[in-house]
Amino acid sequence: MSELKGACIIGQSGGPTSVINTSVLGAIEAALDCPSITRVLGAAHGIRGVLDDQLLDIDKEDREELKLLRYTPSSALGSCRYKLADPDVDDTDYKRILEIFKKYDVRYFFYNGGNDSMDTCNKISKFMMKSGYDCRVMGIPKTIDNDLFGTDHCPGYASASKYIATSCMEIYQDARVYDTGMVCVVEIMGRHAGWLTAAAGLATAQGAGPDLIYLPETDFDMDKFMADVKKVYAEKGNCLVAVSEGIHYADGTFVSEAKTSATDGFGHAQLGGLAAMLADKIKSELGVKVRGIELSLLQRCAAHCASKTDVDESYMSGKAAVENAVAGKTDYMPGFKCTRDENGYKCEIELLPLSQVANTEKKVPREWINAEGNGVTQAFIDYAMPLIAGDNVGPKENGLPRFAKLKKIKAEA
Repeated sequence: MSELKGACIIGQSGGPTSVINTSVLGAIEAALDCPSITRVLGAAHGIRGVLDDQLLDIDKEDREELKLLRYTPSSALGSCRYKLADPDVDDTDYKRILEIFKKYDVRYFFYNGGNDSMDTCNKISKFMMKSGYDCRVMGIPKTIDNDLFGTDHCPGYASASKYIATSCMEIYQDARVYDTGMVCVVEIMGRHAGWLTAAAGLATAQGAGPDLIYLPETDFDMDKFMADVKKVYAEKGNCLVAVSEGIHYADGTFVSEAKTSATDGFGHAQLGGLAAMLADKIKSELGVKVRGIELSLLQRCAAHCASKTDVDESYMSGKAAVENAVAGKTDYMPGFKCTRDENGYKCEIELLPLSQVANTEKKVPREWINAEGNGVTQAFIDYAMPLIAGDNVGPKENGLPRFAKLKKIKAEA
């Protein structure tokens, strides 16, 4: 494979996480140190930044400031939710992307995101090949939803899981201080896959977590739910419930009353309000004190509770994307191949074709959910527990986190 020299563009897309910047840091540092990459550019707000010619000159950033991305949540380069059309139907965006690539002599494109972002990568890669323009495209995985196909788990999931489990343990303690009982319903992100809500089971495994857990992998039955809550409350005098925002009835309709409130750029329903709705239902039927708690954005931006394992693996994935592209690979995503045995936990990079990853959701296996559909099994605990190991402690100023402050200088051709 002959050496390919030119600039690279690194972009972020979709919902942010507490470690997405760590993946970008891995890619940025590998690119800055690579002789084959002549210039490192950042796409302001994902693919929109490419289309609008809003590129950031990463070469002009301070290397020490960049290192703080390891401790900085959210998407430092900016994100977007923009769906590229089918190039066979409308290739306007693709022609514009090719124009920008040629303008800056871009020969490497790295896109950090989830399912839809991998679809964007795949489409761009195929169009560049069809156009005869030599550009290597690599996806860098990111999603707290943990639903990317082919990889053991996704960067961002472990840290969100650690925050969810920690929060549930704290809520558990708080909900038991009075001599009167209470039911707490905690709403956790997850439209179609229940990986995040299942993570609440890690708290239960530690003896201080939800009594009941409901995932979208099984159909929700309101009558059974109420019976489950009544049973636990009668036995314990308290009840802690974890529910995925995407739980649905047998006919597929979302339980959430906010299901029709809006959709994002990809047509996905924006869910919310479930905890409050269920809390009202429980209060009216049981007549007890009830709290509805929605973790909302907190679960994806809690860098103070990030897993060191997650941070290290996220960096590894970004670095691997660049190294493999320079070595001649294109149209792939670095995934994780992991083992959990008597020798402990081990994670290695495994390249996955973008065409296999794009737009395919990986769900929690049914056998990892208990027979009653209101909890997780030990198999899930064994899977997830190693992922949340270790703490990622960053610098502080005046007792508060010191996050990266990038210059974000606009790149000139």
